[in-house]
Amino acid sequence: MSILDGLFQGIIQGATEFLPVSSDGHLTLYQHFTGNSGEGALFFSLMMHLGTLLAVFVAYRKEIWELICAFCSMVADIFQGRFSFKTRDEYRRMIFMFFWACVPLLGFLLIKDWVTAITEDSDIVVEGLCFLYTGALLYLAAKCVKGKKTAGEMSVRDALIIGIFQGTAIMPGISRSGSTISSGLLLGYSKDYCVKFSFILGIPAVLGASVMELKDALETGVEIEWAPVLVGIVAAAVVGYFCIRLIRYLVVTNRFIIFSYYTLALGAVVLVLGIIEHLAGANIVELLGFAL
Repeated sequence: MSILDGLFQGIIQGATEFLPVSSDGHLTLYQHFTGNSGEGALFFSLMMHLGTLLAVFVAYRKEIWELICAFCSMVADIFQGRFSFKTRDEYRRMIFMFFWACVPLLGFLLIKDWVTAITEDSDIVVEGLCFLYTGALLYLAAKCVKGKKTAGEMSVRDALIIGIFQGTAIMPGISRSGSTISSGLLLGYSKDYCVKFSFILGIPAVLGASVMELKDALETGVEIEWAPVLVGIVAAAVVGYFCIRLIRYLVVTNRFIIFSYYTLALGAVVLVLGIIEHLAGANIVELLGFAL
């Protein structure tokens, strides 16, 4: 993989991680059509997520600092015997809800190897179906009656539901931000809170997945080209920061549905191309090369 490939994939990651169109799905398509799929593709994709995490830390630095302070205060209360799960503090409740929203991810670890095989194979039919699912979910969320609930009203049940939707984003083509924002909107939470909860919720999930993938890569001896990885991480962080600001604006101003139209159209195109590749037994790029 060249440094230019790393740059392009970093830009794709940064642009599509926060826009609800599935960064993994877009990276998988790029890798598929440029011949960068295969062993190590999932590792590179997860490293790009570290770049977008940097963007989250910068964009939500105030909220993340408040969460860190709230967590330290909770630890102090535990040692002083004053801790209680019943609290009206917004940031303490968010910490509790983040915990419950991450619980369903443990179940999705059971299919991790299967998803890795899908991501690194030469088939894009599954990606097409997943894009169609994302488009349908975004459409439902855009059309639902908008609620006003925030952190103080989030229940464990709602956090678990959002967590399950986040877990489905392990599939390439299902957007993590799109799934969590959409499920939050469908559950009646305010648009601004859904965006904030979704992006901060991604921190433990992505960090955990990246650490596990790095461990697997080192154990299996996957060759890591660090120069393209580092270039991609920086590009993903810079582009991702501006896309966070964009998605916050689009959700609040009720323009969320445009992503539904995009992913539905993309899903249909990818599904058709995948079927053509199946029937022809060759990559669409190779077929076009033969035709020319």
